[in-house]
Amino acid sequence: MSDKATTSTGSVGVVGLGSMGSGMAGSLVAAGLDAYGFDVNSAAVDRFVAAGGKSGDLQDLAGRFSCVVLVVLNAPQTEQILFGPSGLAAKLGKGTAIIACATVPPQFAEDMAARCEALDLHYLDAPISGGSVKAAKGQLTIMASGADAAFAAAQPALNAMAERVFNLGPKPGTGSAMKAVNQLLAGVHIAAMAEAMTFGMAHGVDGQQMVDVISQCAGSSWMFENRGPHVVAGDYTPHSAVDIWPKDLGIVLDMARGKKFGAPLTAAALQQFLAASGSGLGAEDDAAVAKVYARNAGLDLPAKA
Repeated sequence: MSDKATTSTGSVGVVGLGSMGSGMAGSLVAAGLDAYGFDVNSAAVDRFVAAGGKSGDLQDLAGRFSCVVLVVLNAPQTEQILFGPSGLAAKLGKGTAIIACATVPPQFAEDMAARCEALDLHYLDAPISGGSVKAAKGQLTIMASGADAAFAAAQPALNAMAERVFNLGPKPGTGSAMKAVNQLLAGVHIAAMAEAMTFGMAHGVDGQQMVDVISQCAGSSWMFENRGPHVVAGDYTPHSAVDIWPKDLGIVLDMARGKKFGAPLTAAALQQFLAASGSGLGAEDDAAVAKVYARNAGLDLPAKA
């Protein structure tokens, strides 16, 4: 067991100030918490500090945190931050809560929790949903699993960042499994939105009318209502990028394969995102998957005004 001193300052560190992490860090500041932000992108750090946050050398500051929020891309980045050559885990005080938000395989979350527990750290498997707009408003949904002590230590930060926190039980990995269910549906629904919007446009249906009408019909979905307007506006500013989906749907299919579970809709959606990424659209908003359908149909999509 570790002989580090127990953290008592109540400061919160956010590692990863991308489209989601910047909003989450800003929500911590808005809630009055002593929040520090860190990112390899110095411009993102500067924006956070200008908005009232703090920063500095992560390694030097680690001991003052009662909670660390990891809002990075994937499992390798999560492991690198915690247990890499300059691993943060060894520098955190006993009882520090680690809120791990990346979409990762459930087994990875279990492994990270066990390694953190050996250092007297509380690991919360806590994937997030809601997009960058809700992140900036402190209105995320968090699907979390972990020990009661992890929830207790993380509670102030969770309250600041989320509108809904689902406690899915004590077993790390359950949160990640629930996130996989969400990503299966979300990815399929985005691809379905793209197919439906371009199908309608190919038959002369006005895009805005389609959004207005279908949003009030049984065929609608949250993704149709949220992403359809992006296609109508021709605005593919990345709130959630295309390149997120090959990773996330790949996790879903790996999990399905492990259970010998067929997931043909997920596989079909994944192919469309791969096609979009391979066409150079990976950094665009995930609604840009509509461009794959449009290209194949010889259809001109609306351009940004």
